[in-house]
Amino acid sequence: MNILLINHYAGSPKMGMEYRPYYLAKEWINLGHNVTILLANNSHIRQYNPKLKSNFEEQIIDGIKYAWVKTPSYKGNGFGRIKNIFAFVYKSFRKAKYLSESIKPDVVIASSTYPSDNYVAQKIAKLSGAKYIYEVHDLWPLSPMELGGMSKYHPFIMLMQHGENFAYKNADAVISMLPKTKDHMQKHGLDLKKWYYIPNGIILDEWANKKELNSKTKNEILKIKSKFNKIIAYTGTLGLANSLDTLILSAEIVKNIAFVIVGKGPEKENLENLIQEKQINNVFILESIHKQEIPSLLNMFDFLHIGLQHQPLFRFGISPNKLIDYMMAGKPIIQAIDAGNNVVKEVACGIDIEPENPKAIADAINKLISLPQTELEKMGQNGKEFVIRNHDYKILAKKFITIVQNI
Repeated sequence: MNILLINHYAGSPKMGMEYRPYYLAKEWINLGHNVTILLANNSHIRQYNPKLKSNFEEQIIDGIKYAWVKTPSYKGNGFGRIKNIFAFVYKSFRKAKYLSESIKPDVVIASSTYPSDNYVAQKIAKLSGAKYIYEVHDLWPLSPMELGGMSKYHPFIMLMQHGENFAYKNADAVISMLPKTKDHMQKHGLDLKKWYYIPNGIILDEWANKKELNSKTKNEILKIKSKFNKIIAYTGTLGLANSLDTLILSAEIVKNIAFVIVGKGPEKENLENLIQEKQINNVFILESIHKQEIPSLLNMFDFLHIGLQHQPLFRFGISPNKLIDYMMAGKPIIQAIDAGNNVVKEVACGIDIEPENPKAIADAINKLISLPQTELEKMGQNGKEFVIRNHDYKILAKKFITIVQNI
């Protein structure tokens, strides 16, 4: 089967996020399929963006054909990003005939977070006689409306809403990465017989053959370990939504363990200022590391923390890669998220608390410290076993193909 996956922000382990298209593509190729990823050369979430000499260039990366569309560079979520989105959609739409004839896809998947790439996917699918699937990462335009405060009458939001409604009406199947989206999608025109759920995943081989942690980060953590008996850690983006100020304020209450934050992001300076202002001596912010070092990094900690600001949008559920990594690491987790699903509670792999509450984090830490080691190990094992059963990309990729074959 020839698969065309359209994902504006797709990446690879070497380029950086986002990784799901790459990992699914690798597994589909292992199953005997051909995969092309159509993507933009400029993305705000990649560590590396290629420079293109022409408007459209093709490249093979690890057996996957990457079809690059030249788009303008941008920063942040302002007009520059909107311009980048529409450049990608417009240029991709104009290449529809070429893509149809050169790839001869049997299935076309629209998967760019925002829904406007569905116009491109539907056109290519129609030209090719292919199946057309919409893969939903986040609910757009609801996300920029509820998280960014944009009006439903904003021209950009109205265009995105048209794209979402178009997708639900025309797609042969809709695959949601969030578990609680049925009602929303049905209200916008989706026949629920077309609804499927495939969450994010991991590659088990990356954990079995984990890369050694770089010496700089390893030595920094060993130095912290020499001063504190326990470490609770957060790894990932240092963004406002991650509510890391709450985690730092909880360190004022629990002073006998270390709080380690590993990553980069727009809130780093604010977090450092908060630590200095409060004169907190048991919080350490370390530089981000390569994705393949994550298993070795997480192995050095005792407890792991994930939190998000209280947002109504999370009522549709969450599927963060960070949480899946935490569970696979086999460590007890403190989760401070109010969402439509609660894997930590269901799987019994940690403690679930309300978001944005420093005392609740402190109480959870003290509870974990008081538990016998056998109980902590049981929590960790519960999470790890759940991920192996439900989040292996080999399993998820096969599930995806089965859906395609049966629609």
